[in-house]
Amino acid sequence: MNQSVINISTKVFNGENLSADEGLQILNARGSDLTLFMAGAHRIKEQSLADQIDLCSIINAKSGRCAENCSFCAQSSHHQTNTPVYALKSCEEIVEGAHQAEREGNHCYGIVTSGTGVSQGDEFNTILKAITRIKNETRIEPSASLGILTEETATALANAGCITYHHNLETARSFFPEICTTHDYEEDVATIRVAKKAGMLVCCGGIFGLGESLEQRVEMGLTLSELDVDSVPLNFLNPVAGTPLADNQLLTPLDCLRIITLYRHLLPRKRITVCGGREKNMRDFQAAMFMAGASGTMVGNYLTTTGRNQEDDMQMIKDAEVVVNACHS
Repeated sequence: MNQSVINISTKVFNGENLSADEGLQILNARGSDLTLFMAGAHRIKEQSLADQIDLCSIINAKSGRCAENCSFCAQSSHHQTNTPVYALKSCEEIVEGAHQAEREGNHCYGIVTSGTGVSQGDEFNTILKAITRIKNETRIEPSASLGILTEETATALANAGCITYHHNLETARSFFPEICTTHDYEEDVATIRVAKKAGMLVCCGGIFGLGESLEQRVEMGLTLSELDVDSVPLNFLNPVAGTPLADNQLLTPLDCLRIITLYRHLLPRKRITVCGGREKNMRDFQAAMFMAGASGTMVGNYLTTTGRNQEDDMQMIKDAEVVVNACHS
């Protein structure tokens, strides 16, 4: 038994912070050392969140024609993909999606739109109306992911009843210029701070498998810890034809588990949700995400790719002997 591995997890369990070097030790762990780290992550997760998990889902409410050039994204106007392009869905369509998500046992429902940001006008008013209706008509928590926020748009969302604002950093600050050059990393950081100032919870994470180093995987986690985000979605790249990263290799299932384990140690009391790309990258190891410290997963379809069917995911959750939280609102 590797006592140094146990000591690192115990240190976090007792309230101390993980160092960058210790984070790298998790990402390089193999064999029984990895198993020990996963057990430590599981113990850390249960300390704050018991055996309960949250389920969330999203609606791609407006698709395509995004002016940003994020190299992983199928919705960027800079890339040639087969992604559907359509204007904002109606308020009724968005709200019906929330009712469906509630029926399926999800606690959070995200309204996601493509584009750099959202401005005052008819589209934004439709989103605000949908959020208010979801808050009033369901027990599910409305969430929005609309890009860069101003103080005005953030306040309007919060006043409409938006519980959580989702805005990913995507990757480490040091690697971001390799992924996106149409806006600056600090604009994303500013949006996180604006959303928190407006009184919303912040859901913020990123995508792994973009070509980042192990050190940069740790770096992003340390940034999220500094920003004190409330929940962290972990995505694994599912390469899309027509994007610059179309030929990237999938992560291995154990690399995915190392990342989940790392983030539980870096963000011990935060909700960590495994989202896009889990089906392709984790394959038969998906249920193990809960033993690596994950406290939730996204179900249903993603923005431009399909997820697993509901029955398979619910069987996986049952097999993992975790309990799905009821809707919070």
